[in-house]
Amino acid sequence: MTKPDTTKPISARDRLITAAANLFYRDGVAATGIDTITREAGVAKQSLYNNFRSKSELVATYLDIRHQEWLGLYAARAGDISLPIDGILAVFDAYEDHAELAYAHGFRGCGLLNAAAELPAGDTGRDTVRRHKEEVEAILAGHLRKLTADEARAVRLARQLSYLLEGAMSRAGLEGNGACIRDARAMAETLLIDLA
Repeated sequence: MTKPDTTKPISARDRLITAAANLFYRDGVAATGIDTITREAGVAKQSLYNNFRSKSELVATYLDIRHQEWLGLYAARAGDISLPIDGILAVFDAYEDHAELAYAHGFRGCGLLNAAAELPAGDTGRDTVRRHKEEVEAILAGHLRKLTADEARAVRLARQLSYLLEGAMSRAGLEGNGACIRDARAMAETLLIDLA
């Protein structure tokens, strides 16, 4: 097996994505212009248009990367679970991991929701964020189905837990850390004890 070439320069596309992700999260999507992104990435403006058709496409790429990032955090937490309750709590743990990542300018909450709040109704980026939240809810429902034979109850509890999680994430963004998510995890664990 050959070692990866670590001397290879980072592509303009990757530099643009990294710069945009940092700026979109720190300053917001609307407040971040193309000139700021290209300056931060250290590339010519034309490089952006060589890699993305528009700022909207760059925003869509950012949202997809944030989604994949969270899925990776969840997969790392869920890798060795054996009990359905542990799978549910792994969702909360992945959100806490997200809150505790090293953000250069502090944790500001869910990057997906922050971006969605700035996008107009009907924007495809909002659909991306909605699908992410639905996927998280589906993960919760999948674990809950293993705890209860009542399908409607599993779906209802998944929605309730997702609301608990989103509320905790919003508060965590205001407070700048994962303490609220840890509190929400403890609440979820208490609620789930009766199902086990």
